[in-house]
Amino acid sequence: MAMISSRMHGIIDYLVVIFLWISPSAFGLTGNAAIFTYVLGAVHLLLTIMTDFSLGMIRLIPFRIHGLIELIVSLALVMTAYYFGDIGDMLARNFYYGFAGAVFLTWLLTDYKKNRLRK
Repeated sequence: MAMISSRMHGIIDYLVVIFLWISPSAFGLTGNAAIFTYVLGAVHLLLTIMTDFSLGMIRLIPFRIHGLIELIVSLALVMTAYYFGDIGDMLARNFYYGFAGAVFLTWLLTDYKKNRLRK
């Protein structure tokens, strides 16, 4: 069911970085939730820059490994959402449940086997 190419996935990744960096202001995330969101954006930017696909710059991480990392992150984000809910930050909880779903859906729809990178 893979419908997203590696190039399209790269575009999505860079848009996700921007989304994460504006989310604290746009959605009113504060404190640890805001800090975590900014850091997650920076880590995602590094992952994207270092991935071996057409929009990667350093190209050290195979695209399949990039996909595995995103799958693990989507599951970790569910735990993050649960944590924020447990400490009473419902806004952050809802944000991270939604973001976890979006990351998982992107993982599910991306074709990690066909990387059309030609160096």
